[in-house]
Amino acid sequence: MDSPSMHYFPSRDDAAIEALLGSWQAAYPHMGVLVLLPEAERGAVERIQAVCTRCKVALVGAVFPALIESGEFRTHGLWLLRFDSMPYVALHENLPRDAVGAARVAEQIGGQVRAQIGEHPQVTLFLLFDALVPNISTLLDELYLQLANRVHYVGANAGSETFQPMPCLFDNARIIQNGVLLMLLQPHLGAMLAHGYCAPPEMISATSTEGNRIRQIDWRPAFEVYQELVRAQSGVEVTRENFYQHAVHFPFGIIRANHEVLVRIPVALEEDGSLFCVGEVPTNAVLTLLEAPKIASPQTLQILVQGLAKLNGELTDSEMLLFYCAGRRLHLGLEAASNELRQFVQHTRAAQVAGALSLGEIGSSLQGGYPLFHNATLVATRWDKD
Repeated sequence: MDSPSMHYFPSRDDAAIEALLGSWQAAYPHMGVLVLLPEAERGAVERIQAVCTRCKVALVGAVFPALIESGEFRTHGLWLLRFDSMPYVALHENLPRDAVGAARVAEQIGGQVRAQIGEHPQVTLFLLFDALVPNISTLLDELYLQLANRVHYVGANAGSETFQPMPCLFDNARIIQNGVLLMLLQPHLGAMLAHGYCAPPEMISATSTEGNRIRQIDWRPAFEVYQELVRAQSGVEVTRENFYQHAVHFPFGIIRANHEVLVRIPVALEEDGSLFCVGEVPTNAVLTLLEAPKIASPQTLQILVQGLAKLNGELTDSEMLLFYCAGRRLHLGLEAASNELRQFVQHTRAAQVAGALSLGEIGSSLQGGYPLFHNATLVATRWDKD
């Protein structure tokens, strides 16, 4: 492996950052950087922009609830991830929420991406969204209509774990919210995704939805049906008072025609009994209440690591980028989630694992598959090149 392309600073040190950028720039004159910051360090964005501008280094970055540094979650510090040659990047803000606007933006992005990739056979469209963009699934559908399988799709959601509005995506000059940062990595083989949830046989239908909100299930108030399902599956009585305590442990699954399961975690209960989820739920989607305890199965990491090895070859001493869902951590608890991170490091034998705690993930459990918006997953990709 060439000189490491990932560097974690446990605290912000402008002089040390500038020195590292200088040494990287001497070896890679056309380099750029992706910076990952935890929410507690969001005030550092302007300083980092100033350092990169002073060094004439192209910058993109995002703010997440926490960072991943090897086998641990970190709430302070920052990651610098080097691009040996700065790829095509674009920062789009004020994304439209209506279907016509989403199609228009996707057409614009699709045209820009097609102009950049030409006939290159291995290209990854790396997408970082503000988690509060409400129609990410729709935007991914529209992007696929524009690009199909010309690119691999991978990404994650940035922002605050409180789901309060916060500027969370930036470049050398701007920091924005309600937007997407896209990076075109080439050559790049894509990513792998796994969550380990299993779908029980009982199916229900989301008969009335609006974006991320489930109003009715089987023509009945959504919360009323949810209470019955949780009670029948686990004996837990979910009420309005304890909803936030229990909901992360009992997510819905959207069952797709190919039997792939998309996890949707309810995060808010409305006055009318509607359930607000992280991620859109299509009207008449086939749902099930997922058997959450199986999430801790070792098969999850086995599937993920085997997929990465099949995709990339030997992973020993590689540099890996990993996004870990905040909802997954809430369900498992900090100790078990941290253990899962450490197991990932051990199984891959990676030299470094950088990443972030994310608020939704983008990818497919099938290589070259359709781009889907997920909750409760691990998404991993190789950052360095052989």
